[in-house]
Amino acid sequence: MTEVTLNRVGALPQIFPNPDDYLFVTGLAGPARDAAALTGDGANMFTMAGCMGASMTMGLGMALGAPERDVVVIAGDGEMMMNIGSLATIASQAPKNLTIVCVDNGGHGETGGQDGHTSVRTNLAKVADGFGIENVLTVSTDAGLKDAAEFVKSGDGPRFLWLRVMAGEPTKFKRNMNPAECRVRFKAAFQAA
Repeated sequence: MTEVTLNRVGALPQIFPNPDDYLFVTGLAGPARDAAALTGDGANMFTMAGCMGASMTMGLGMALGAPERDVVVIAGDGEMMMNIGSLATIASQAPKNLTIVCVDNGGHGETGGQDGHTSVRTNLAKVADGFGIENVLTVSTDAGLKDAAEFVKSGDGPRFLWLRVMAGEPTKFKRNMNPAECRVRFKAAFQAA
């Protein structure tokens, strides 16, 4: 596989320079912290805790329920592997307004930094393509972030962005970890829009 030189810190703001234009759904751990920093823990972001693997199906439901809004799922590689079959459902439903970003550091930071499958041979871009997602992009360098920013705004979804990053700590941002408060906040903001 291609050498990974991309630092995750600061990557999402380059891909989504106007985060208020999207509804975000995040899973656990580092990717959720990165997304919270992107939005300032904004009301347009629904984060979960303890629901490993649920962000993709949650994002699919949002995209189908709100076809006029652009929905972005931000998940890590461990979470992606936990519910990898949901990519087949996403491909079959094919919501045009859904983008999935997998922030892949090749390890499981939430449970102690064990190596993940993507650090060995698993290629999530091929997996997404094999499930039937037609728009797939892999980025593993700083130079690729411009392409990523164009990709998330191009054509119809669903889109799958495999953002391969170096091992390292996520953004230092403390997000609201109260799922009930996050749900109420997100619902109120969504209904007001």
